[in-house]
Amino acid sequence: MTHHKILIADDHPATRAGVRAALEGSKFTICAEEADAMSAIDAALEVNPDICLLDIHMPGNGIVAAKEIRSALPRCAIVMLTVSGNDDDLFAALRAGAQGYLLKDTDPARLPHALDGILAGEAALPRTLVARVLEEFRGRASRRRLPIRHGGPELTPREWEVLELMGEGFSTAEIAERLFISAVTVRTHVAAILRKLQVADRKAAISLLQHVAD
Repeated sequence: MTHHKILIADDHPATRAGVRAALEGSKFTICAEEADAMSAIDAALEVNPDICLLDIHMPGNGIVAAKEIRSALPRCAIVMLTVSGNDDDLFAALRAGAQGYLLKDTDPARLPHALDGILAGEAALPRTLVARVLEEFRGRASRRRLPIRHGGPELTPREWEVLELMGEGFSTAEIAERLFISAVTVRTHVAAILRKLQVADRKAAISLLQHVAD
């Protein structure tokens, strides 16, 4: 059985002990335990884990650690482990590149399954928070309607995501990684965007996006 390395950073020893117990006998091995964000960053760079489980409100701020680790180790999956169901924390974590957001009252028996899904490219969010993410995307889509020539079709929320990431300078591979989809799927979305916007290339699509934003 292939073992995957897990780094856990949380300033509560009981939480770290609970994670150890939940992963015992699984294919996940805890390779480092830290109690603050800066130590977590240093340890991640040293041991190069497959997954980092980070508490949001530990000393030094887990969001800061998530951003730094994600930037230095793009192949490392970031999962926030927290008591907070706050919307601001959730979206800050997602913007920092977290692939998972698990509440500490989640059934410990589900942790190995959730981590399995993350390694398979899935996002792990509690059901109660998935609804909030969907509401946010729907809100963004309704707030940002692009007037297509001659009343043509509008972009889907996913196409908006791809277009906005293109506008931020991300490559196809980087967009695929951020949205947890394949590069082929990204290219399919790009083709649909260009067709719907009736433009010839990505540069023209980005220019149109910037014009609308202004």
